[in-house]
Amino acid sequence: MLSRLAIRLLRLFGWRVVLWRPMPAKSVVVFYPHTSNWDFAIGLLAKWGTGIFFRFVGKHTLFETPFGPLFRRWGGIPVNRRDPADFVATMRREFDAHASFHLAIAPEGTRSRTEHWKSGFYRLAVGEGVPVGLAFIDRPRRLIGVGAWIDLEGDPGVDLERIRAFYADKVGWRPERAGPIRFRDQRG
Repeated sequence: MLSRLAIRLLRLFGWRVVLWRPMPAKSVVVFYPHTSNWDFAIGLLAKWGTGIFFRFVGKHTLFETPFGPLFRRWGGIPVNRRDPADFVATMRREFDAHASFHLAIAPEGTRSRTEHWKSGFYRLAVGEGVPVGLAFIDRPRRLIGVGAWIDLEGDPGVDLERIRAFYADKVGWRPERAGPIRFRDQRG
């Protein structure tokens, strides 16, 4: 029932959901561009519409509000962004504890423009040997979803080039906030 309601709401506002199949049992899903608070609302509706329990990470302070229990129920996992090593270790434990696990991450770590992506999603996917789902929001076309699954080669230069090619035509709510797809120690 929640799935049908979510799809109806999305359609009412002109949105369509894309979900590339087949779906792997476990994955790390990057969500880009993440430039507005609307991404979360539209993303939740899309998550509910697919019927897939995508988990997501959020800064731990969001879970200390009265909405914290609700965020957890919806699949939220609080993380302290100041401790990246703990993030990867915590997420690895989560992967090991579940037969099916799909973790959605905004690799920019914020809705504001950044000059690089955080590499935790990459280290996690390579370490767990799981594919990366390329999730997106494209406001001008009113599309949201997972448009591809890729297996990483373990070479950040090669892998990020493939990721950049996928996102080249995706435009968020505030395009000026979408930063370059690269890690801190990379150019381009």
